[in-house]
Formats: sequence, C-alpha cells, structure tokens
Amino acid sequence: MTNKYHTAYLVGAGPGDYKLITLKAVECLKKADVVIYDRLANKKLLDFAKEGSEFIYVGKASSCHALPQDQINKLIVKKAKEGKTVVRLKGGDPYLFGRGGEEAEELRQEGIPFEIVPGITSAISVPAYAGIPVTHRDFVSSVHIITGHERPEKNVSSVDYQVLAQLKGTLIFLMGLSNLSSICNNLIKFGKDPDTPVAVISKGTTPDQKKAVGTLATIEEIVQNIKLLPPSIIIVGEVVGLHDRLDWFQKKPLSGKKILVTRTRKQTSVLAEKIEDLGGEVFSFPTIKILEPEDFSLIDEKFAQIQSYDWIVFTSINGVETFFKHLKEMKKDMRSLCGVKISAIGAGTGAALAERGIIADYIPHEYQAEALAQGLKERIKKDEKVLLPTADIARTLLPEELTAHGALVDKIDMYRTVPGEGNRDLLLEWLNQKEIDIITFASSSTVRNFIQILGQENLALLQDVKIACIGPVTRKTAEESGLEVQISAEEFSIDGLVQALLKEESGEINVK
Repeated sequence: MTNKYHTAYLVGAGPGDYKLITLKAVECLKKADVVIYDRLANKKLLDFAKEGSEFIYVGKASSCHALPQDQINKLIVKKAKEGKTVVRLKGGDPYLFGRGGEEAEELRQEGIPFEIVPGITSAISVPAYAGIPVTHRDFVSSVHIITGHERPEKNVSSVDYQVLAQLKGTLIFLMGLSNLSSICNNLIKFGKDPDTPVAVISKGTTPDQKKAVGTLATIEEIVQNIKLLPPSIIIVGEVVGLHDRLDWFQKKPLSGKKILVTRTRKQTSVLAEKIEDLGGEVFSFPTIKILEPEDFSLIDEKFAQIQSYDWIVFTSINGVETFFKHLKEMKKDMRSLCGVKISAIGAGTGAALAERGIIADYIPHEYQAEALAQGLKERIKKDEKVLLPTADIARTLLPEELTAHGALVDKIDMYRTVPGEGNRDLLLEWLNQKEIDIITFASSSTVRNFIQILGQENLALLQDVKIACIGPVTRKTAEESGLEVQISAEEFSIDGLVQALLKEESGEINVK
C-alpha cells in the first residue's frame, strides 16, 4: 500500500564547514519542497535546495528559541501533511543531542514515513579541525560524549560526575560553554587531576574557529580572557596535548580571513573555492550580471560569414561562453572555424577555449589588452579580417590599435554587463560590523558597479579593508574611484590574484 504522505527527512548538517555535508543530505535538499533549518546549520547548504523551495528558520540559541521543540515537531508534521517533501536540517547529527528522536517519534505517531540522514558530529570533527584526535593508542582508547546543557527545569542532573571523573578516556562536552565552571569543578571534586589538559573550541570547522587550551584548574579564566562564544565544545583528556603539533586547519595561509568576492554569481565559485581551500571565508557579492544582447541581428550577420575571418580574438571567458552558445543555436559547430586563427587575452580564456577543443594560436604573457594588441600586431597582416566577440562595455583600445595597424576589425557585443544582484543593505551591515578583511576586484566593471551599489558617501567604511585588484587596469579604475589599493596581482589572472592574497598575508611587500 502506498503511503499518502511524502517522506520527511531528518538530515544532519554537520558541524559548520558546509563541505562536510554528506552526498545523501545533498540529494535530500535537492528534492525538498520545504527546508526547516536551525541556527547551527550553515546557510550555504540552502543553496543546494531546488528553486522555489520554502525555507523556514526555527533556530535556537542559548536561552532563546525561535520556535519551541514541540512546535517544531508540529510544523514538520503540518508541512508533510500538505503533501510536501520536508527536510529538517539540523546542525551536527540528528540523533546526537539533536532531538531528532523526538521529531521521529512525532512523525511515526502521525503515520508519516521518515528517514534519518546522519551528519558528521561536532564531537569528533571539531577536535579534528583543532589538531586533537579524540582517541590515540598512546593516550586513550575510548571517548565519552556528554551533554553540557541539560534541561534547566531538571532538579537532579543525569550527568554522573563521580563516574566521569574516574574514566580514562577522552571526555567531550557539547553545548557546555555556559556550564564550563560547573563541569571543571565537578570533575575535580570527584577526583580528576586539576592538571588534566582541557581545550575549548568555539565555532569549530568554520573560519571563525577559536581555541583555548589549559587545564581543569585554569581553563575557565583563559576562556574568559579571550572571550570565546558559543557554539563551543569542551574536550578533557591527555589527547589535548597534541593540539599544537597536529593543528592543520588554523595554520592554513588564509585562515580567519574574510574576503568579499565581487564577480558574477556564476564566476564567484571559481575564486571562492581557491580561497576556501586556503582557509579563507568567502562573502559573495555579485556586482555584475551577464545578459544576452537585446538585438542579435549584427551577430547573426557576422556568424553567417564566420569563415571569412582570418582571426577571432576572445577577450574574456564570458566571450567564449556566449560565442559558442550562439554558434550552437545557429546550428553551427567547430567545423565552421576551420582555417580561422584564434587568440585569447589570457590563460583563463585560453583554458575556456581548450575545454571546447580549441588551442589558441596566440596568448600574450600579460593578461591585458595592451599586451594582446602588441602581440597581435606582430601576427596580423594588413587587410586581414578580425572578429572581436566581446562585452558591450569592453575597452576600445584593442579594436582601435588593430584598425590603426591596418586590420579590418568587426566588434560584436556578445553579451551585456549590468549591475549585479549584490544587496546594498547586506553590504553595509558587513562593513559596519567589520566583517570584511579584503575585497577582490577582477575587472574594472566590478569596481564601478561596487562603488555604485555602496555609494560614494560610504567609502569611509572601507578604511580598514584591504583592496585587491587583478591587474593594473582594474587597479587604475579603483584608484580613480577613490579606493586605496593594497594588493595587485603580478600575473593578471584569478590564480595570480590568489597568489597576491597569499603574498600579502605572508607579510611580503607587494607594491605595483
């Protein structure tokens, strides 16, 4: 018999790093009609949900519940009974102090089918990101996970500190920051050595991760001095002594740096992935959006005579993508380019061509129009025909230089560049709260649109923010717009921009 309701999924979101989500969890999000999520679930995970999904926040902070648990249970049931596929997205693992058992019982009582999708628990992953293995055969062979936050109305604690104090294994207390003093004092009271190593990890596996290390006798004062915030976990045991030599996460070169990326929403992912792999946190703020031309008549005319050209010169990855997309729409393929020489402005554009089976005949060493023009003038003969598929706001230097050289140049606007979808209020909030360390610009248009969105009157908010530019043209635009540029790429590419960020953070001088 087929159940009349869709399956509800109780999904573990992992400890904070959104990349620690499981493939099964992503599959569930992609088919969810409703996602009910809490405070500890990384909001980037919502990007996996299908378009049109309903998002409902039921977050809980210490002593502050957006929605009480019994109402969360009823909400899951209500949405499921509406015939919707529901994902309850919970930080960590649903069944480890996550109240997933209570939610599952409610679904079972209502006859709604459900599945549990386990998540990576903070009890294991956060210590790992802090250089602490929870077991190690030279120290301990067991690990014990304890709640550090019981129901406040309970008269008698269910945590038996007399037993815990005698255990030789690693003790992991979750959600226990506000009870740190009580936890340490009770363990000492029942016989635990006051010199037992203790670590408290705040916001583990995220770029905001902080670590305090001491002993049962000293850790409370250390935590107070560095002002650790929840969510935090407490690790008690000899394995804590490995934290420094096994720490890898906070030793990444961009660890803790918050970097605003201003490229298009699609292009952001390339730069963002490189930054995140190096330990930085990416704030996506698309300042440009790529749209199709309003009129294709000139493009169609030039495409119809594509084999009459001696050269096609691509000045951006967007130009490559839109060119080949329209070529396909016109029922043409690579054979249409037989005998035509191809040039690309830089390695990234050359790579985009290579993905389509075309090896560029010429790529300059420097990623800028001046270098491209100079190199092409050495290769293009007088009266040779050149096609430039580019943006509507592209610089005029290249067609002017080639025309003056004697080439017959046709420039076609393959795409329009308009201001992006960056939210001004959100940007102002980030800047006012000192959330951003570095802003990256990969083109002049990203600079101009960023200033337009931010407003000249708010430039003072960038006083403590470093500005990074992909090359001299972008740098010049930024400086003419009133920005002080501290970081410039030596190689004018995304990889070059990343290298410039690394050079700056390593303390090397980077003057252009």
